[in-house]
Amino acid sequence: MAKKKSAKTARAKKAAPRKRKAMSAKSGNGGARSLTLRSASPSFTVNDLDKSLGWYRDVLGFDVEETWKDDGKVIGVSLKAGDVSFMIGQDDWKKGRDRKKGEGFRMFCTTKKSVDDIAKRIESKGGTLDQGPTDQPWGARVISLIDPDGFKITIANEF
Repeated sequence: MAKKKSAKTARAKKAAPRKRKAMSAKSGNGGARSLTLRSASPSFTVNDLDKSLGWYRDVLGFDVEETWKDDGKVIGVSLKAGDVSFMIGQDDWKKGRDRKKGEGFRMFCTTKKSVDDIAKRIESKGGTLDQGPTDQPWGARVISLIDPDGFKITIANEF
């Protein structure tokens, strides 16, 4: 017959921090280290490259880093803002013209600049904020916006 644990012992075990096995620097794939990244560059397929380029460059404030052409026609652009690059490419419509873009995706970016100032600049350039400057409980002030194709972007300034 199993012994019944006292309530005191059960509470003590529940409150005690769990010990976790330390993960090895080596994984099971031939000794390679776990994934280590230094940056990320999202790539968005857009409906109207010129319209999206204007929005990212003129409204949001990205600089054009590189332009990609095919047979002399611009098919994509790499954009840069500080250390962050976004890539936008013209949809070739091979997957249909009615597919939704931006569903279930949000790009979260951080900045040292004032999001209030960024919000004012975006609005002065004709852009619309999905959410104006708002303090978040995790210690950030954020703005949110949606690009012409429905891709959601949050810009946060940690304070």
